[in-house]
Amino acid sequence: MSQTVVGLDLGTQGVKLLAYDFMQKKLLASASAPLELISRPDGTREQLAEWWIDAVRHCFSAIPQSVKDGVVAIGVSGQQHGFVPLDKNGKVLAPVKLWCDTATEKACRDIIEAAGGDDACFALTGLHPKTGYTLSKIRWLRDHQPEVYAQLSTILLPHDYLNYFFTGNYCMECGDASGTGLLDVRQRRWSHALINIVDADRDLATCLPPLIEPFQQAGKIRPALAAELGLPESVVLSAGGGDNMMAAIGTGNVVPGELTASLGTSGTLFAFSNEPLNDEQGDLAAFCSSTGGWLPLLCTMNCTIATEQIRKLLKLQQASMDALAAKVAPGADGVVTLPFYNGERTPNLPNAKAVVFGLDHNNTSESHLLRSAMESAIFGLKNGVAAFSRCGLGFREVTLTGGGSNSAVWRQMCADILELPVRVLKQNENAAFGAALQALWCYSHEQQQALPLQAIVEQHLAYDESGFCEPDRDAIQVYQGTYQRYADLIEAVKPLYMTMR
Repeated sequence: MSQTVVGLDLGTQGVKLLAYDFMQKKLLASASAPLELISRPDGTREQLAEWWIDAVRHCFSAIPQSVKDGVVAIGVSGQQHGFVPLDKNGKVLAPVKLWCDTATEKACRDIIEAAGGDDACFALTGLHPKTGYTLSKIRWLRDHQPEVYAQLSTILLPHDYLNYFFTGNYCMECGDASGTGLLDVRQRRWSHALINIVDADRDLATCLPPLIEPFQQAGKIRPALAAELGLPESVVLSAGGGDNMMAAIGTGNVVPGELTASLGTSGTLFAFSNEPLNDEQGDLAAFCSSTGGWLPLLCTMNCTIATEQIRKLLKLQQASMDALAAKVAPGADGVVTLPFYNGERTPNLPNAKAVVFGLDHNNTSESHLLRSAMESAIFGLKNGVAAFSRCGLGFREVTLTGGGSNSAVWRQMCADILELPVRVLKQNENAAFGAALQALWCYSHEQQQALPLQAIVEQHLAYDESGFCEPDRDAIQVYQGTYQRYADLIEAVKPLYMTMR
């Protein structure tokens, strides 16, 4: 009997696929394919959409036919904020600018100024625009490639583009659409006032696809593609969503009181809310969830990328990193890192560069550099805990997801720096698994047996108790001092970042 759902996660570093038997509660197969990144000194961070399609094809080719025969639904998770520009025939017009692209910093400033300031933008959408949001990429294309921009017919996000590849349909859902910066997240509808500010000379609203509910299908798989991939023609595509929105589902963060930290290329901290959250300081973005609620979220642009930079610089083996970092005590003997290799979004410093401070003849070692990079990635998330507290939300524990959650040293750092017990789940590809569970939710609606998403989550998620970490009191005290030095260092070098525009 057909009883398999597939979750696809389109990340910055690769595409991952999970095939899950929801009757047996069993992972049947998985596959992955790496992705390259186009990087330039001006902050450009791009990928080609065709790379994504090649990676998806590779993943399905690696899955046994017996598994593919039972697939009933697919859910897609995608890196947020990317701008996929299509012409009237559905052809991609340019390389896809990604969430971590900071070449659009001036475009973002221009939009904010044209709107009358940051607070004016917030009044229109409930969000403070950031350089990484999609709206700045649209403006950048207009200003830098007008001949390409003139052909723009449809604006899609990365996960929307994969949905289009599968179904031939254009649509968005409010969770991922929040990250465009063009959605009024309070009303769950496009802000035509801000859309007109991005370009007052044409009606960009006609380029934005219709919004669908998170339990709705994006469409059925194209018959020709079903035959090519070896899938049944009856397969439906769920609405899908941004990777953080899908990771929320995949970590059970679908009701108030849960907190998730994602340690991926970027670092994110998010929680479910039944209503939009208003953070006047702008650290938390009041994004919609992909479940019908809201997902207030803090995002830093540098997490595992910081440790990857150090690993490559020092030619370290991935398997040895935990052991190397564990050689050094909390606080890295005074070494403090600002890991801003991609600029930074929180704090809002798109032109920032990385800094390593405090080296001397006793602490200049590969272990100190690595541990300090790991600590700094979590310091970026510590602001989020304070922001949630400022907005009246407190938590008893935090669930980790993302590649960094596989590190025992990083898990303990999170517990000590965030001052919360840490849990991980048995299924640690939580964005892909969340997409699979959303696909199951969608399929239940298609079968006229609609299940509450909370019930689905409770039925299919399980904690890995071996990954549980309690905060260490002595480490907490050390990290409080180290974090203050980290914050002081940011303030000290911030004037230099401002001259790099």
